[in-house]
Amino acid sequence: MALGSVLLEILQRPTTGKLLSELLISVIPLWVAVAIGVLVGWVWKPKWASNLSRETLLDAKQGGEFSATTLSTMIPSLNILKFQLPSCVFWAADDGGIQTDSFSVPRTLNSKCSSSKMEKEKSNLVMEDDLEHLCKLVEVKDGGPAWIQMMDRSTPTMNYQAWRRDPETGPPQYRSRTVFEDATPEMVRDFFWDDEFRAKWDDMLVHAETLEECPTRGTMVVQWVRKFPFFCSDREYIIGRRIWESGRLYYCVTKGVPCSSVPRRNKPRRVDLYYSSWCIRAVESKRGNGELTACEVMLFHHEDMGIPWEIAKLGVRQGMWGAVKKLEPGLRAYQKHRASAAPLSQSALMAQINTKVSEDYLGFLETSISDSSEIEIQETSAKPVGHNVPKFLVIGGAVALACTLERGLLTKALIFGVARKFAIGRRS
Repeated sequence: MALGSVLLEILQRPTTGKLLSELLISVIPLWVAVAIGVLVGWVWKPKWASNLSRETLLDAKQGGEFSATTLSTMIPSLNILKFQLPSCVFWAADDGGIQTDSFSVPRTLNSKCSSSKMEKEKSNLVMEDDLEHLCKLVEVKDGGPAWIQMMDRSTPTMNYQAWRRDPETGPPQYRSRTVFEDATPEMVRDFFWDDEFRAKWDDMLVHAETLEECPTRGTMVVQWVRKFPFFCSDREYIIGRRIWESGRLYYCVTKGVPCSSVPRRNKPRRVDLYYSSWCIRAVESKRGNGELTACEVMLFHHEDMGIPWEIAKLGVRQGMWGAVKKLEPGLRAYQKHRASAAPLSQSALMAQINTKVSEDYLGFLETSISDSSEIEIQETSAKPVGHNVPKFLVIGGAVALACTLERGLLTKALIFGVARKFAIGRRS
């Protein structure tokens, strides 16, 4: 929902003042780091580096071309290194890869369930297991790590709370609770499902297309392309989604699904690991009048965008509220749009096709959930153990790594930035 857009907006819109201050602060440690990095790199200079220099000079004298294939042959260990290092070291060079045609995917898939077999395949993309998992997340009984509270902010017509946790494997996971005043669950449900209107308030959505839809169960497969920062290519998402309804309680599941009919391309880069699901219900207004005129949205989101997880966490922590505040104007504009009696988009119509579930079934799911609950704790400013490493060693190592990889200026800048953050420590 919103968290996926928060990080991208933060990365795209750094404040000039903060950027200049960071650069000024980094000047002195940078010179020290360069000296240490050069010294360490020279002492640890591997044999293949010397061979590489000699071969390069030889090729230049003979008029030959030095290709990536030659480099791979001379340094076979680099391929192994690429898999051992985090993928973030290489994603900054996405735009320097193989050139492909501009983004254009022909719509070759059927947009309706033309057969019972196809209908079954589409409905199986998002199944009851996904509903059960979302119920566990809502009840905070999924067996994962404890949630760390990040934020508790509000405006006169919106309350927002956010938590984060770090699983043993995979990217950081986020949980948020948003309460909109004077909004119905049905309106909020349609708002998040309406891809046509989303383009008017989500400026990072470049392309949205419905690939498949099943009008009997409401299951959809959509394709999104989201705009990423200038130093890496845009990201493509193939998302399966479906809504379950119990009274005025809505469980909305969206997740990344395979789609062999849409070929992978070098640009935009496809995001396979994607999960963004929410539970929507009417709640009492904070005005204290006892009326259920507010709408609560419990969101659970995680994805692997190819951005370093530590950078992602830092960006979300520093700029989440500024981006979240822009979500409510989109909802209010959508309310006005619907009040004008404008025709519903196809995706908004699909949002109204829900799989009905009874309260008894939801009760059964809750009883089948483990009784173990997770304690929600406040985020502290305690420094990780890794911060005991001397500052100059961290920065010097970053310089050595950056000088070794030769993946471009932006990659080096990111490495320096992360190293400096680890050396200085997290700011509360």
